[in-house]
Amino acid sequence: MSHMSISEVARQIGIRASAIRYYEQIGILQPAERASGQRRYDRTALYRLAIVQRARQTGFSLDEVRRLFSGFHERTPISERWKKMSKQKLAELDVMIEEIKSMQQLLVRIQGCRCEAIEQCGKAMFERQCREREMLSPKNREKRQAFRR
Repeated sequence: MSHMSISEVARQIGIRASAIRYYEQIGILQPAERASGQRRYDRTALYRLAIVQRARQTGFSLDEVRRLFSGFHERTPISERWKKMSKQKLAELDVMIEEIKSMQQLLVRIQGCRCEAIEQCGKAMFERQCREREMLSPKNREKRQAFRR
């Protein structure tokens, strides 16, 4: 089997050699064999790095990537690992989507600002927050339920 230098692996996969060394350091990539003091990789390093790249593209952290590789029983198929971890990631993304929608609504509301001074704007925001908190309090639960009907 042909062995490649770290620069060749980096070129083929499209990342820096320093990233490959870092992945080795944190346990995502197995330490390479050495020949005359230089790292030498076989093609399986490319395949593993392809998984790392796809996982990163889909929002997985390096800790999650490490868990994908070594956080399961060694006989657990990669397909089962992907299913479990992608289900968790999708749930996280759903929460993020809701947060983004909320931010978008706030930005649209802010575009309607007609305030002249910072204090005036801050006062309006503060008073609105107080009203929203008041409406969310347990004692106003009945009012909210009646409003929804």
